[in-house]
Amino acid sequence: MEALRVWRASSNLLGFAASRAAAAAAASAGRAHRFHIRCCSPAAAATTKPPQDRRRRSASSSSTSDRDSIRAIRLKKVEELRGKGYEPYAYKWDRTHTTKELQERYTHLENGEVCTEASVSIAGRIVARRAFGKLVFMTIRDDSGTIQLYCEKDSLTEEQFEQLKAFIDVGDILGASGSIKKTEKGELSVYVSFFEILTKSLLPLPDKYHGLTDVDKRYRQRYIDMIANPEVADVFRTRAKVLNTVVHRNIFSLGKQR
Repeated sequence: MEALRVWRASSNLLGFAASRAAAAAAASAGRAHRFHIRCCSPAAAATTKPPQDRRRRSASSSSTSDRDSIRAIRLKKVEELRGKGYEPYAYKWDRTHTTKELQERYTHLENGEVCTEASVSIAGRIVARRAFGKLVFMTIRDDSGTIQLYCEKDSLTEEQFEQLKAFIDVGDILGASGSIKKTEKGELSVYVSFFEILTKSLLPLPDKYHGLTDVDKRYRQRYIDMIANPEVADVFRTRAKVLNTVVHRNIFSLGKQR
């Protein structure tokens, strides 16, 4: 009888323990299920982190909008220039030197020295521009290198200086003439007495510091790649010279055979 009582008690304990274990397992599964739903719900994911393609579309549309607004502003400048009697797409410009020739010929000048007897004329694309009241500094690049343009209000007419400040942008192609000056900081410059807009750029150049790094864009828009990365133009120029030499040799050898 005593043994029967002990067996019943142990059975009750085992049943109670089993029911508690089952309840705990069910509660744990419920918590895991709720946690799974809370973290992986599409609505929650959408509110915490936007999809990658949506972010890309947003950035692309913003960039396109900025470019359109810049283009509209520059087109307005073109119209204003023509209204004042200036053609922003000139037919010609007489260049006397390249930037590399000037850098080599006048490297001997002392800091702050002006070579007034020199009369030079260059042309190239503006790749940098800084304005300080009555002074405007611009860096111009041609097919050989770069040089600074030193534009002072006293050396230009009032109309030209206002045109310089209001209508000249980075990316424009400019013709400039004047004397040679080396600034107090040792920067060889063309001391501009006259300039003319040769080509008005309607869109900005790639970012100065980051440049053009998109490989697909570099291949599809090679002209931008050659502007932003001058070394690319050097590669093409070298290949063209090699190809030209090979063609001339082949023509010469064919002539001799005949």
